[in-house]
Formats: sequence, structure tokens, C-alpha cells
Amino acid sequence: MPAALDGGAVACIQLRLKDVSDDDIRRACDVLRPVAQDRDVAFILNDRADLAAELGCDGVHVGQEDTPYPDARALVGDEGIIGVTCKADRDLAFEAGDAGADYVAFGAFFPSTTKKITTPADTDILSWWQEMMLVPCVAIGGITVDNCETIIEAGADFLAVGGGVWNYPDGPGAAVKGFNEKMAV
Repeated sequence: MPAALDGGAVACIQLRLKDVSDDDIRRACDVLRPVAQDRDVAFILNDRADLAAELGCDGVHVGQEDTPYPDARALVGDEGIIGVTCKADRDLAFEAGDAGADYVAFGAFFPSTTKKITTPADTDILSWWQEMMLVPCVAIGGITVDNCETIIEAGADFLAVGGGVWNYPDGPGAAVKGFNEKMAV
């Protein structure tokens, strides 16, 4: 993770662990959270608002099958970051934005190696969101240095990237540098 963080600006690190025990999540948080927070990078936990609050994370990212937004807000407090997955659903995005989510996430925009895509999204939803709302939007799903330009041009405020960083041929630092260069254009 330090190599990725040394590559350029990173707004947030999300720990996404599926099908592991709470103790495994706790151990991973205890190792990774300080690395991010010591560099002034927000550290959020995927799905688990309860553990995010317990473990001193900066927030949580919740999907539609996870802790509902109001309950997540009660757990992480007013200062905690809460992002909500909205896939390609405009109504869910409005609902999350109106409720007070710190960001909404749309996607997947491309095939992904980290997650089964149930609802592909079109880049038009990013442009639409930018015209309608002030709440930042995050693009998710199969995003790489090579394919991110259309997502950025469509209006993504942030890119959620997993494999596009960790599987980048020149290493995670070079990937972050590449994403930063594309976002700066």
C-alpha cells in the first residue's frame, strides 16, 4: 500500500474483504488503517459500518444489501464518511444524496475482476448526476489507467480502483501516477 500512496494523490483507501471473519477484518484494519491515516488518506471499510466505527475507520462504503444509510450514519457519526453504491439507479442515487451521503457510487462501467457485475452502468449517468447534484460521484468497476478517460470526461469526481492499481504492470505507484495524470487533464 505505501507504493500506491507514494504514486500521487489518493483521496481514500477502502478495505474490501468478503467472506472473512470479523477478526480477520480487525487485523487487516489494524495494519492498514495507520498506513493510510498517517499520510492523511481517509481509510474506509466496505459494507460494515459497525466495524468501521469500532475500529476507528474514517467511514464506510455501503451497498444496497448492507447497513441502511441512516443506521450507518448513526454508527459512524456525523464526521464519518459514508458512500453509497447506487449501481445504475438514479432513484437510489437521489435517495442517498438527499439523505446526506458524502458520495454516491455508480457502476460497474467495465468488466471487473474483483466483483460480479449485476448492473452495468452507462457513462451518461455520471453526466446526469453532475448536472443535478452537488454530492460527489465515484465511478466503480473495471477502471484502469487505459480506460478511465471516458469516465473522467463524463463527470466522475473520483475513481474507485482495485485491480487497476494492484495489477498494473509497472506497479501500484505507477498506476496511481497514471490515474493522477488522467484526472488532471
